[in-house]
Amino acid sequence: MFVSELMSTRLITVELDDKLSAVKEIFESVNIHHLLVIESKMVFGVVSDRDLYKALSPNIGTRTETSKDTATLNKRVHQIASRRPIVLPVSATIEEAIYIFNTHNISCIPIVDHEMEPIGIITTRSILKALGEKKITLLATCKTQ
Repeated sequence: MFVSELMSTRLITVELDDKLSAVKEIFESVNIHHLLVIESKMVFGVVSDRDLYKALSPNIGTRTETSKDTATLNKRVHQIASRRPIVLPVSATIEEAIYIFNTHNISCIPIVDHEMEPIGIITTRSILKALGEKKITLLATCKTQ
C-alpha cells in the first residue's frame, strides 16, 4: 500500500513570518494537529499543535494573563517550526512511513512532489485509523513461546 492511499490532501499552510496568534486560530478552528511551513511553495518545516502550546504562555485566556503572556502570541512561526522535515514522495509505501515513524520522534510526514511542493501529509493517527478500520493489516506475525 502506498502513502498516497492514506495521506490527507487537506493541507493548511503557514509562512515563516506568520504570527503564532494566526497559528493558534487555525488550530482552534480546524480539526488538525500539523501545519506545513512553506517558503517559495516548498515545504520548509512543520508546526504541530504541541509546538505551539509549548511556545505560548499557559496564562493566555485566563484571569491572570499579563501583557507579557499576550506577547507570546506575537512570536513568529520560524521561532518554533521544526525545520527540514523528513518528507516522502507520493510513491513511498506505508511500510516506509512506519519505519520513519519508528526511527524518528515525529508524528507526521509531508508528502511532496519532485520539486518539494506539498501534495499531502500522513500522520501516525492516519495509519492507526487505517489499522483499526482494517484498511491495512500488520505484516509481522506473532511468535508464541
